Amino acid sequence: MNQIGHLINGVVVTPEGRQQAVYNPSTGEAHSQVLLASKATVEEAIASAKAAFPAWRNTPASKRARVMFKFKELLEANAEEIARLIGLEHGKISHDAMGELQRGIENVEYACYAPELLKGEHSKNVGPGIDSWSEMQPLGVVAGITPFNFPAMVPLWMYPLAIVSGNCFILKPSERDPSSTLFIAELLHQAGLPAGVLNVVNGDKEAVDTLLTHPDIEAVSFVGSTPIAEYVYQTASAHGKRCQALGGAKNHAIVMPDADMDNAVEALTGAAFGSSGERCMAISVAVAVGEEAANTLVEKLRKRMQSLKVGAYSDSSNDFGPLITAAHQAKVEGYIQSATEEGAVLVVDGRNPSETDKHGFFVGGTLIDHVKPGMRCYDEEIFGPVLVVVRVDSMQQAMDLIDAHEYGNGTCLFTRDGEAARYFSDNIKVGMVGINVPLPVPVSYHSFGGWKRSLFGDLFAYGPDGVRFYTRRKTITQRWPSSGVREGAQFSFPS
Repeated sequence: MNQIGHLINGVVVTPEGRQQAVYNPSTGEAHSQVLLASKATVEEAIASAKAAFPAWRNTPASKRARVMFKFKELLEANAEEIARLIGLEHGKISHDAMGELQRGIENVEYACYAPELLKGEHSKNVGPGIDSWSEMQPLGVVAGITPFNFPAMVPLWMYPLAIVSGNCFILKPSERDPSSTLFIAELLHQAGLPAGVLNVVNGDKEAVDTLLTHPDIEAVSFVGSTPIAEYVYQTASAHGKRCQALGGAKNHAIVMPDADMDNAVEALTGAAFGSSGERCMAISVAVAVGEEAANTLVEKLRKRMQSLKVGAYSDSSNDFGPLITAAHQAKVEGYIQSATEEGAVLVVDGRNPSETDKHGFFVGGTLIDHVKPGMRCYDEEIFGPVLVVVRVDSMQQAMDLIDAHEYGNGTCLFTRDGEAARYFSDNIKVGMVGINVPLPVPVSYHSFGGWKRSLFGDLFAYGPDGVRFYTRRKTITQRWPSSGVREGAQFSFPS
């Protein structure tokens, strides 16, 4: 069986140690074994990065950017193979995998602006013969811990910008679908990245805890569930590290009575069920304002869902594929069962979508109506192809529901009313807002992040906040006194 190792100091290594099966979720069959890094293996990677840092830090930003330009070309040239690896281990349909990769490539494009992004500020003569300027200096060795649901895109949120800023990087990807992540990292070395600047260690909690506590790690980026995000943030912060930890979500879409209902249904269908709902930006709650709007919305969704195609990644005509593991499949099915037990109405049941797919980890699109706060399917993040409908009487009631929820990642409003849209976007307590846009994922030159328990830390991911996170500002004030001029001691505060 194929063995998936680690990338340390520019070389793929396969040391002896613990292993874990990697599955094809479309068939339920294990196709590889991934090595789980020990503390010693992670420390070897950190030592490699630390040794590479002085030379890389002093490499001109323009030369670092040229590596990223070449990396972008290699990503585009190898897009089909990357999409195949994502599909094989995640189950994502090829068109969805290509879309994920494209959003990652856009972050590489942003990193190519390094000479501009890293320019400091300069002020001459802030005092008599005194100049002052700021510099954006790299932190050193930084780490990223990424989830299974975007094995290409989320790592590309992190290390291109960190590396082009002059840092060295340790990536700990998900052990559930590591192959595409490792393949992409090897492409970056083909682009000319020096050995040791990027290291990839596959692993579990042992690897994570080593990164969170090691004294040579200066900062940690994380994307995953909220309980783990909180643990990562608290542990890293307790060990003196800068940390941004992006957690879970329960994204609501408000559907107003004046909305273009057909467009809203199409948008909700894609946003709720694309990638099997395994997206932190998936819409999982539709809040319908008024009984008439709710009835129309539910009926149109029910009809639209009849044509959903669920199946293997290799058939591009499928809309979405399986869930990541058998355990997660059982968990999602448990949420569906709990909804019926708690009094909600199961409109479309996605359990057992096809006998031909009985060996894969499949759950079809599921629609649940008359859901209320307090039900498990409303309160908790399901992370599956399940859309619940909550009925309210007014937009303010809908906004109050969203504001009361522990998560504040993404939300959207379907309406034709500009006044309502402006009020919603100004006042809703959520980090990313869409108006008639169901997945308001910011482009690469903005930044991605939620509010409340969807984000631990002060800075969002990628974009301008990414530059701030991976650099440290230094301000220098300098004077060269004229020859022969001497001043006495000044005991008052300088002005």
